[in-house]
Amino acid sequence: MTTGSFLAFDLGASSGRAMLGRLAEGRIAIRELHRFPNEMVELGGHLHWNIVQLYQEIKQGMKLCVAQGEARPEGLALDTWGVDFGFLAADGSLLALPFAYRDPMTNGAPEEFFKRVPRSRVYELTGIQFMQINTLFQLCALVRDRWPPLGVADAFLMVPDLLNYLLTGTRKTEFTIATTSQLYNPVKQDWEEELLTALGLPRMMMQEIVPPGTVIGDLRPAVAAETGLGSVPVIATTSHDTASAVAAVPAEGTDWAYISSGTWSLVGFESGRPVITKQALDLNVTNEGGVGGTFRVLKNVTGLWLVQECRSSWAREREYGYGELAEMATAAPPFAALVDPDHASFLNPAEMPEAICRYCAATGQQRPAGPAEFMRCILESLALKQRMVLEQLRELRGRPFETVHIIGGGSQNETLCQFTANATGLPVLAGPVEATAVGNLLVQALGLGHITSLAELREVVRRSFPLRRYEPANTAAWDSAYARFRELIPR
Repeated sequence: MTTGSFLAFDLGASSGRAMLGRLAEGRIAIRELHRFPNEMVELGGHLHWNIVQLYQEIKQGMKLCVAQGEARPEGLALDTWGVDFGFLAADGSLLALPFAYRDPMTNGAPEEFFKRVPRSRVYELTGIQFMQINTLFQLCALVRDRWPPLGVADAFLMVPDLLNYLLTGTRKTEFTIATTSQLYNPVKQDWEEELLTALGLPRMMMQEIVPPGTVIGDLRPAVAAETGLGSVPVIATTSHDTASAVAAVPAEGTDWAYISSGTWSLVGFESGRPVITKQALDLNVTNEGGVGGTFRVLKNVTGLWLVQECRSSWAREREYGYGELAEMATAAPPFAALVDPDHASFLNPAEMPEAICRYCAATGQQRPAGPAEFMRCILESLALKQRMVLEQLRELRGRPFETVHIIGGGSQNETLCQFTANATGLPVLAGPVEATAVGNLLVQALGLGHITSLAELREVVRRSFPLRRYEPANTAAWDSAYARFRELIPR
């Protein structure tokens, strides 16, 4: 293992940041250089991502790296959320701002597409969980609605690949982000032409798929000059943020599960091959790419999105800190009301507290009264939903899990971590908080030869970041609540 410094841009669905990492003596030290908001923008009745502003913020992060006297990084890379994309015209210009996955244009799109290709066939070809927000269904909606730019689109790029293109002028698609699209066939290891044909989109629009750790190219001269960073290689790291986070799970052995906890809770296990079976289809399990040809067998669960949206609603009267809200939940009565975090009414409501109250009324439960009771309801419900998914994955895997690793921002939420241990009956190891950025940085190091394997990468994480352990408690009460929670979930 050798030393090196790397620059990571981690872009989430609400904010982004530039992180500098230095690898030395088997440990990585990280430092935040720049943080910036990322908000959906409404244009013409649709929700979009302001990709131009994100590009400007990425360049600002580079400028700050130079201004703070840091040594020139050996590489830089970015990761983003999955499923969203943009199009280029033949001359390389951006045709439009990418649509945001929460845009309602996908209403009815899955049903429309299944008239062309049956649901079971789509899963057989891709192994990807069915969600209305998936790239496949966004494209189906654009075709259905005769979106004008499609007629002149020359190149399709997922969001991180689009930003890599703006930085380097090179068009490539990284493996982990490609797998989120529901257009990638993991058996053929290529784009699935049957699905593209069903959409009426040409195969030539898609880009070559490259593995994580691939050097895409150097910064364009204009970007190198503007930022002062010079000619630095841009690396296609694990470009999907969850893939970066899972790469940084500080686990040993194989009998562990992970929860990448943030706006979404990604609950899964790591496999050497995709699991595409009738049982996996029935459970709606997804198979997304990871480092070294691994697959993340997981399910997406709506995570702390409900907390974030409640906090935004309450901010008009009082600004609560996330830690304060988590602590408040512990003082509220247990199991007073439970909700399914994945219910359609919570996807993007005007007011999340009102949506929760409507759900409770519709299911014959007492409505939460005040922030503490709302938080207790949300965090208990999320822990129970995570238990349900872990039980499904254990059944699919054929053997039990011994430990659950919670990584990402949610690993700071002590209440949620303890509730998850209680609900699952398994010990929980929490951390690192910055798993996505750490995975981004260390996959760069892996790609440039500073680290030789995924196992060595995880050893670096264990040496570098302290973990907090939570033991299960009060499991009988949680078992009783789980039986009640299961009654809320459609069969």
